[in-house]
Amino acid sequence: MKKTVRSPGSATIINAIATGFGSAFGIGLDIRCEAKTTESSITCSNDVGADTNLMELCVKKVFNHYSIDDEEFGIDLKTKSSLPMASGLSSSSASSNAIIKVVSEIVGEEFGFESLTDLEVINMAIDASLDAGVTITGSFDDATASYFGGVVVTDNRNREFIIREKMEEHPILVYMPNFYSKSGDSNPERMKLLSPLVETAFDFAKKKDYFKALNLNGLIYSATLGFDSAIAIDALESGAIASGLSGTGSSFVAVVGEDSIDDVKESWSKYEGKVIETNVDNEGCVLL
Repeated sequence: MKKTVRSPGSATIINAIATGFGSAFGIGLDIRCEAKTTESSITCSNDVGADTNLMELCVKKVFNHYSIDDEEFGIDLKTKSSLPMASGLSSSSASSNAIIKVVSEIVGEEFGFESLTDLEVINMAIDASLDAGVTITGSFDDATASYFGGVVVTDNRNREFIIREKMEEHPILVYMPNFYSKSGDSNPERMKLLSPLVETAFDFAKKKDYFKALNLNGLIYSATLGFDSAIAIDALESGAIASGLSGTGSSFVAVVGEDSIDDVKESWSKYEGKVIETNVDNEGCVLL
């Protein structure tokens, strides 16, 4: 048996590290996970050369949930990604969501088990990411924006929604510098120093003023983490609707109109790196 699941990444509106409250929206870059059954054991591979520990943890969590012995039933996983890794675009959340969903679909069909609910998939994916040490907050905002698409505003500590809705369709530009940062290298205590300012940005998100929230959050975290806020400001000056740092970097995103795409791309051409053109994703994690 073979199945494939596609799961999009997400971009940050509010980074939850400072306060425990976050917001994110789905983007068109994604991870696709193909899974097929084998006689025994778990084998994992990906097209970006990343460590497979998280992939294996995800499969084991599904197997443990259904009390499946990997010596008697196996899964071979392969992921392909258009989503830059370790860049603040929720690649870990997208990968975990895709793997948990595709493995649970195969196991459910193979053994006649009841399928995991959407939130069971998400919570299992978050637990795997926490166990693997690839997230600081558990990333409920990133995980749910990836899984459901659209925009979410969340209480990450309690894994609860404040808002979940479709997002207005816009082109999205992603600036990727020629270096990467890892969330594990970030200093949470330093980021929490600016929590009163992040709370102000979060108030905008709760009022569904997402673009103002994204702009302010991006400036705050760029200053805290040592990224060049001029990247976002250049995009705004060139006509972007909103722009800011995504996650803990190193990528910046810009929400643009069709008439400002070229101008924003031109404003970023002076920086070393590349610009990726994508879109808002309202579809989320789906079985292909």
